[in-house]
Amino acid sequence: MDLDTVPIHRPSPGASPQGTGSGRLHRARAGAVAVLHRTGAVAAVLLALAAVGMVIGEPVLIPSLAASAAVLHHTPALPTAQPRTVVVAHLLGAGAGYAVLAVAPSAPWSAALAGGVTFAATALARTPHSPACATAVVVVLQTPAPVRFVPLLFGATVVLVLGGVAASRMHPAADRYPVRWW
Repeated sequence: MDLDTVPIHRPSPGASPQGTGSGRLHRARAGAVAVLHRTGAVAAVLLALAAVGMVIGEPVLIPSLAASAAVLHHTPALPTAQPRTVVVAHLLGAGAGYAVLAVAPSAPWSAALAGGVTFAATALARTPHSPACATAVVVVLQTPAPVRFVPLLFGATVVLVLGGVAASRMHPAADRYPVRWW
C-alpha cells in the first residue's frame, strides 16, 4: 500500500487535538488502574488460599480456583462469575470427580471423564463454570480425602466470592460484584 493512499484522520474545524488524545490517555490510565486493582485482588485471594492449603497440607485447590478468580474478577457481571455458580459448580466438580473415582481408577482418561461429567452436571444445574471441570480433574488425579477436601473447597470458593465482593467495593470505578447472589 502506498502512503499516499492511506486515509488520514483530521480533526474537524474547531476541535481540539488535545481533547481526543487526553480522553484516550485518561481511559488508558483508568483501564490500567482497573487491571492492576483486579490483579492485586486475584493475587491476594489466591495467596490466602495457598497459605491455608500449605498449612493444612492441601495445595491442590489452586489450579481450578485460579481460573475461577480470573473469571470472577475479569468478567464479574457474567452469569458464570456469580456466587451461586462459582460455589455450586465447584462442588459439582468435586462430586463428579469422586463419583468417577468410585467406578474407575485414577488415570488421565478417568480425569477427562470427570471433567465431562462436571460439564454436564453444571449445565443441567444451570451453574456453568468451566473452572469446575478442573476441580474434577484435580480430584481424580490427586485423590484427596473427601472429608477434608470438600469442606476446604467450599470454604475456598466462599473466600473467593467474598474477595470479589471486597475488591468491587474498594475501587470506585470497579464493576459491582455480584450482580445477583443466587
